[in-house]
Parts: sequence; structure tokens; C-alpha cells
Amino acid sequence: MTRYPFLKFLGNKYVLVLIGLAVWLMFLDNYSYFENRTINKELEELEENKAYYIQEIKKDSASIKQLNNPDQTEKYAREKYYMKRENEDIYIIEFEDNVPDEDTKSL
Repeated sequence: MTRYPFLKFLGNKYVLVLIGLAVWLMFLDNYSYFENRTINKELEELEENKAYYIQEIKKDSASIKQLNNPDQTEKYAREKYYMKRENEDIYIIEFEDNVPDEDTKSL
């Protein structure tokens, strides 16, 4: 025992109980350190998703407010869905840099 003095310290019943408790809390418990890390990562990801969706809701609300105006509704329909009035012709001009290549088209 004099050769290894730390064995006397580790042989103490209080130290053994504390080591056992630490191992239990770190690895075996339902609320272990590693489980908490995983849950915290998921929580951060969900908070990022929440912030993204709140921003999208604000953007969509602004679009809805604009579309309550009949002139804006017509402008949106013309630009987005290429709608036209009766007896009106629409010509769509596409530039080379905006046209996708035939190779990269997906189904």
C-alpha cells in the first residue's frame, strides 16, 4: 500500500460512491450528459427551423397584403403565370444565360 498511495484514496467508500454516481449520471441515466447533448442539438435545429418559417410567414403575409390590390393581383398573374387579357399577345423573351441546358433538365 505504501507503494501506491492513490489506492488508499480510491478505496475510500465515499470516493467509490462518487465515482459510481458520476459514471451513472454520465452514461447510464435517462438524462445523461450525452443524451442531453443530442437533445440540445435537436432543439437548436428546431429553433433554426422555427426562425426560418417565421421569416417565410412574414414574407408571405406581405405578398398577401399586396395581392389584395387588384392591380397587384393582375401584375402577379401576368408575371408568374403568363396570363393575358382577351385579344392580347404576349411574347416571352428569354436570354441565353437564363435558359437551362438540355443536359441539366430533371424530370
